[in-house]
Amino acid sequence: MASTISADALALQRMYHWEKTIPDRVALTQPQGGGAVRDYTWRQLMDEARRMAAHLQSQGFEKGARIALLSKNTAHWMMADFAIWMAGYVSVPLYPTLAQGTIRQILQHSGARLLFVGKLDGWAGMKPGVPAGLPCISLPLAPDDAVKSYTSWDSIVAKTEPLKGNPVRDGGDLSTIMYTSGTTGAPKGVMHSFETFAWGVQSGLKRVTAIDQNARMLSYLPLSHVAERALVEHGMLATGMHVFFAESLDTFTSDLQRARPTVFFSVPRLWVKFQQGINHKMPPAKLDRLLKIPILKGIVRKKILTALGLQDCVFAAGGAAPMPPELLRWYNKLGLDLVEVYGMTENCGVSHATLPGKQRPGTVGLPYDGVQCRLDPANSEIQMKAPCLMLGYYLEPELTRQAFTEDGWLHTGDKGALDAEGNLKITGRVKDLFKTSKGKYVAPAPIEDRLVMNEHVEACCVTGANLGQPLGLVMLNPDASKKSRSAEGKAEIDASLTAHLKHVNETLDPHEQLDCIVVMTEPWTVDNDLITPTFKVKRNRIEELFANHYERWTGMRKPVVWNA
Repeated sequence: MASTISADALALQRMYHWEKTIPDRVALTQPQGGGAVRDYTWRQLMDEARRMAAHLQSQGFEKGARIALLSKNTAHWMMADFAIWMAGYVSVPLYPTLAQGTIRQILQHSGARLLFVGKLDGWAGMKPGVPAGLPCISLPLAPDDAVKSYTSWDSIVAKTEPLKGNPVRDGGDLSTIMYTSGTTGAPKGVMHSFETFAWGVQSGLKRVTAIDQNARMLSYLPLSHVAERALVEHGMLATGMHVFFAESLDTFTSDLQRARPTVFFSVPRLWVKFQQGINHKMPPAKLDRLLKIPILKGIVRKKILTALGLQDCVFAAGGAAPMPPELLRWYNKLGLDLVEVYGMTENCGVSHATLPGKQRPGTVGLPYDGVQCRLDPANSEIQMKAPCLMLGYYLEPELTRQAFTEDGWLHTGDKGALDAEGNLKITGRVKDLFKTSKGKYVAPAPIEDRLVMNEHVEACCVTGANLGQPLGLVMLNPDASKKSRSAEGKAEIDASLTAHLKHVNETLDPHEQLDCIVVMTEPWTVDNDLITPTFKVKRNRIEELFANHYERWTGMRKPVVWNA
């Protein structure tokens, strides 16, 4: 599909625009630890990025060389990305939670010529994945070992003159290779140009009008993920908004309260945790009563949203998994209309979204402007086409060919249905369907979306091919895991999950109803290869490790089985 994006909408041109027009406006706010923060104006961030770009060019890399980024979100993550682009190179962001084997695989597959190492929690376990001899630069806030081992960003910036002029790149130039999180095998390098991202962001902004120069966002989901990259980084370049960064999980509430975001995007699990936190402080029945009293309703709403740091939020969204209708209703009572969004790395995260103020629970709404969507009549697969589609998978021509239909539509791998208004409902994954011994097909995703709503559950997997009934494997969250170590705590969790199983089964067709819930006592982690860095469960790996136990667990005839 032909793009209609003008050159001044491309990333580099946007950087120069803000550098020239609002040089002294704060663009990025970075926590430094201990409650201290540092602001960077457009002039300051562009000065540092220009100096690093000049340094990168001095290394003599070939045009289009791949430069990798391994760091949690920071102001210097973005500056490094800008420097890579200005220097004429391609950025390869890595998730900041990857295991060493995956780090090595991506760095070698991409042919990375240099690696930026930034703020990380598990650097000691990651470092062995960096190939010997690969040049590395440590970003501010990097682990001490990286600072000691590598040349630092600050030292390079201090002695390097800024890159002169405003070098630009063609819209069709490769700008980044984003490796997917690999639920079904090795990560694939999704290639995007400057134009595909620019088109995607422009289309998205027609729907999300709340993002403008006065907007504030908190950046905390990995910038290596397409949602954060599009919404926060490219959103900032498009609009000139102010981006705040989160310091840590422990400071997340204060980070939110500092930023007071006007736009906030999260995964459903965090929206659920916010709700559970409020419920622990105020019983739901009491909150419902207070919200029905006209004179108190506004005061209570403001108090709760202020405690969350969301009192100024005018656009709130959730994605990556369906939002339970009861959760949408709960936030609606607080005055927050959550928008549901749908997209994937291969389409810049730009496909569908519900309309602000027009919730359609159970759907992801309508296509963005310029996005075409259709359902395969053979298997109900969602297929889409838009100018924001990837260029292909890096060095994988056959996988690229398989990703598209013969007439150029992207295979999403998701199954869907349309309601009378044209809203899209995600009904599962094409390849995740399994058949029970009764010959009935089960789509696990919708059941998992219900199962994970229990306050003790962090992640789950519904499985059971060739069994009489499916079963659910659940991983407890850290608080529940700690609680389960006492007999009293374990009994409380057991009772909660038993009641939850009954409630979930009441919503399912007979052939979908779960035989039991199995509580996995060992956590699922990136290191043991049971989840991806974006917390998606690796279904194939679960089957490999646990399938031989399924009949024993279901044969125990208990609603909740503990895999001790």
